[in-house]
Amino acid sequence: MPIHTPKRGFSFEFFPPKTEAGRRRFGKVVQRLAQLAPSFVSVTFGAGGSTREGSYQTASEIVRTTDLDVTPHLSCIGSTVEQIAAQLDTYRAIGVDRVVALRGDVPEDEPDLPRAFAYANELVEFIKASGGFHISVACYPEYHPEASDPSADVDNFVRKVRAGADEAITQYFYTNDAYYRFLDQVHAQGIDLPVVPGLMPMTDYQQAQRFSRFCGADIPRWMRLRMEALAEDSDGQKELGIELATRQAEDLLRQGAPGIHFYTLNRAEPTLRIWDNLGLPRVAAPAPARPRQRDLRPS
Repeated sequence: MPIHTPKRGFSFEFFPPKTEAGRRRFGKVVQRLAQLAPSFVSVTFGAGGSTREGSYQTASEIVRTTDLDVTPHLSCIGSTVEQIAAQLDTYRAIGVDRVVALRGDVPEDEPDLPRAFAYANELVEFIKASGGFHISVACYPEYHPEASDPSADVDNFVRKVRAGADEAITQYFYTNDAYYRFLDQVHAQGIDLPVVPGLMPMTDYQQAQRFSRFCGADIPRWMRLRMEALAEDSDGQKELGIELATRQAEDLLRQGAPGIHFYTLNRAEPTLRIWDNLGLPRVAAPAPARPRQRDLRPS
């Protein structure tokens, strides 16, 4: 199957910048990646809702300055039902019609945060009933670290799909067989929605180790050894990470993946280089700005 087809979707994930300098850099990153005309860009929602306002501000700024379709994350944790309803209304008002529905993670130091819903499938049902949104959900090819067993994790995913999800985006992984095995399991339960693999290039090995311990993603031994051999060579790690991510994406696309979701970590270069390595097209110029939207904030 050709790598580039009109039916495939390529998307990018950003997180809300926390400083003024980060916001300035972020604007440049968005404009550079807008050249690639992604299907959409997502904006994360911090643990326990710690960046709920930042998620809105970031999504709103992308809507204001580009023609990109923005897909903010919504979480059960850190919000009441009324706040989620208000967020949905606010996003509708600025032209956002896609969201990623997540259970979210409870920060250890804030165990008593409000929790609109116990599980992501309940949030999906609520958004579906409110109408007007394309709903993406998360899935874990190597299984959620809190799952009691693999079968229970797959069952949880199936509940989210049957609640009304339109698409799934995976946690990043480095072993493609885990993704293919996960697809076999969900197909066996009659699930046939697009499951888009998430790709996070390992351009900083120590950072990838920290993230992977938290989310349960496995770093294969051969990959660890190659990265550890470059412990004093940050440029070498970056080059190896881009090479490995390119090979991983090539295999996923040749095996029929419906696209790739790039975890950018608010950096443009790795995604741009992998994109070019894959032979994917760029548009002639960054996406033009939309007319300015009103600055509506969720309550």
